Amino acid sequence: MSNFVRPRPVADPDFRLIVFHHAAGSSSTYFGLGRHMPPGCELLLLDLPGRGKRHRDAPCNTMQDIVTSTVADIEPFLDRPLALFGHSLGAVIAFEVAHALQARGLAPFWLGVSGRQGPGLITPQRKIQELSDQGLLDELAGLGGMPARFLDAPDFLEIILRNARADFSAIDYYRAAPGRPQLDLPVIGYAGDEDPWAPPSVMQCWADETSHSFTLRSYHGGHFYFMGPALAALAGDIARDIETVSSCTQWAAKRPGVAHGAYR
Repeated sequence: MSNFVRPRPVADPDFRLIVFHHAAGSSSTYFGLGRHMPPGCELLLLDLPGRGKRHRDAPCNTMQDIVTSTVADIEPFLDRPLALFGHSLGAVIAFEVAHALQARGLAPFWLGVSGRQGPGLITPQRKIQELSDQGLLDELAGLGGMPARFLDAPDFLEIILRNARADFSAIDYYRAAPGRPQLDLPVIGYAGDEDPWAPPSVMQCWADETSHSFTLRSYHGGHFYFMGPALAALAGDIARDIETVSSCTQWAAKRPGVAHGAYR
């Protein structure tokens, strides 16, 4: 059984967009993206272990384990070209998965990263995962990523705190491999202009990670600039950015194996 949520299954998709959620989050935040994708796009939303369809699983607390698990989840969907998008923690997962697939000759044709500094920018460890329960909840609430209704559900809060500690441990100790090759694909960055963690200025260094084009789009708001009605604006831009790459460069058609109907 797949670990992906598929808001709008497409029988014969032109390509698939895989979305990776933020720390302490789940796929449910990104469900609305499906309403704005082009007809030939199948949207796949991954729940990391510990949430959603996998709420009984123990969360991973290292980036290596997350990426290994995620690549295994993607295996059954390699029969179509892939675009990857991630927000915050999800941006790092998308980046590392892109590298893992590229190493196998199966690079995605597009990468979108949101709300996370480029891997080349090394910052001090914040050790958010070591905060008290209340301190961790305050941190999440301050970023806008903690709906108030969750505070009235103690059992659910316990799961959120468990997942948050694992996710923040993975991202806190993460370092991109030194001497890594550039990605052979276009990269688009999406940023909130008031994001305290990843304002547009610290996302510029994503340009160093690709041998192709890098574009940075800025929106008004904080770390979760796309929450609520603003999700439609982000989704529309993602759809247009992917379609531009696909239609103008025929990127997907150049990927190995696609001419034969398979990515493997």
